[in-house]
Amino acid sequence: MTELLQEIHKRLTFAIISHPDAGKTTITEKLLLFGGAIHIAGAVKSGKNRRAAVSDFMAMEKERGISISSSVMGFEYGGRAINLLDTPGHADFSEDTYRGLSAVDSALIVIDSVKGVEDRTRKLCVVCRMRHTPIATFMNKLDREGKNPMELMDEVERELALEVRPVTWPIGQGKGFKGVYNILERRLILFTPGEVHRPGDFVAINDLADPLLDEKVGSSLANRLREDVGILSEVYPPFEKDDYLAGLVTPVFFGSALNNFGVGELLESLVSMAPYPTPKEADERTVTPEEERFSGFIFKIHANMNPRHRDRVAFMRICSGKFERNKTYYHVRSGKPFRTANPTAFMSQDREIIDEAWPGDIIGLHDTGTFKIGDTVTEGEALSFKGIPSFAPQIFRVIVNGDPSKEKQYHKGLNQLAEEGVVQIFSKPHNPNMRVLGVVGQLQLEVLQYRMDNEYGATCNYRPVDFEIAHWIDSDDKKALEQFVDDNERRILMDIRGNYIFMSDSQWTFERSKASNLAIRFYTTSEMVESRA
Repeated sequence: MTELLQEIHKRLTFAIISHPDAGKTTITEKLLLFGGAIHIAGAVKSGKNRRAAVSDFMAMEKERGISISSSVMGFEYGGRAINLLDTPGHADFSEDTYRGLSAVDSALIVIDSVKGVEDRTRKLCVVCRMRHTPIATFMNKLDREGKNPMELMDEVERELALEVRPVTWPIGQGKGFKGVYNILERRLILFTPGEVHRPGDFVAINDLADPLLDEKVGSSLANRLREDVGILSEVYPPFEKDDYLAGLVTPVFFGSALNNFGVGELLESLVSMAPYPTPKEADERTVTPEEERFSGFIFKIHANMNPRHRDRVAFMRICSGKFERNKTYYHVRSGKPFRTANPTAFMSQDREIIDEAWPGDIIGLHDTGTFKIGDTVTEGEALSFKGIPSFAPQIFRVIVNGDPSKEKQYHKGLNQLAEEGVVQIFSKPHNPNMRVLGVVGQLQLEVLQYRMDNEYGATCNYRPVDFEIAHWIDSDDKKALEQFVDDNERRILMDIRGNYIFMSDSQWTFERSKASNLAIRFYTTSEMVESRA
């Protein structure tokens, strides 16, 4: 086996996704703890006597106890080099999550067993299914009184349109939670709150009729487990790894991330069954990891990860070949050569310089404004990877500088945060000094003001606009497009890539304009326009 194949077979790159407060950031931290990447678990919400979660590095995230930006963490476990993305759960930051999902090969969905399947989980699962991304499921908070496990399984199948295959099964729930039974390995794992290592608590139970089961968990729970496993064997076919890799079924695990329980078993299972780096679709062709020539794409840009250095980092997913430090590559969009002396690997906000990286890896490139989200870097081939669009915003505001004496800081912050994807910024073709913000949710507007103030020393104010609906537009008939833009000057904006956007104040207005301008195409994402450019 070549060095490239060996390295590919070591990689495991996955994202953790969930509805807010399901325990996603906590389980991220506990996976790092079990993987030996950290030694002290923090709390999801910071306070006077608490540590902030490792993956939440922005000050605002620490204050609010939510994840606003995707963060990347790398560690090794069980012979595999793991790249883990902790994505924002809050709906206002869905674009960052969607872009993160384009950079991984599988996903772990965390479900609160008390609340069951929630809205954000449904939407994120749809994105995964569109890309045939393999999904594993962790039912969290079994140490609390919640929904019946059988009910949770039915809910996942009904709400997420995924067939389930239980891998572990809970014994008791809430205060009576005793542990889980691994159906595939036929062993009992007993629950001890707060303990990381439980070497004496793995009990082989080859036959559920074994009296040892009654001795360990009590006759009532033992009989309940026997009954449950009997029902499960009749209702669900045996777990097949190929079905999981094809995105057809989701293996289900139970536990309590806060109490470190079930996370070790989950990690072991992911290491043994989660996919190696997978092929990625480009407009031109499918790119496979085994190709010798290097390629990768930028899916995220983050400014000021280290406030002391005011740096800007582009996150690149490597798709094929070997990436080498100090080697000159081709930046496809600009058509210019690119070379980096300081590529880095991530551990949340901590970074270390690396000499090489392989398919599946996510590395950081020091960026002075060279990159935009969606950019491709190769060894010479012109490729454009799919699946990294901008979505039509739902809230629009005119933004103005709150302090004219800070004009330079204001424009620098606004431009960098727009390129980072915190917000979308549009201009008026006939009035380029007027800037219009587009966001998915109200919280993004608060984040922009917070970061402008704290990272750039600039203030900004918002003014309302009359429009609510945005569509990117193009046409094969350039004269028709120009005429449409002129006729609708008040309703036309332009994004940072120079694409036109048509604004409507209602669905009725949009439908009327569409019906009377058949030469114009209207899109709800920028990806369709850019793929035709």
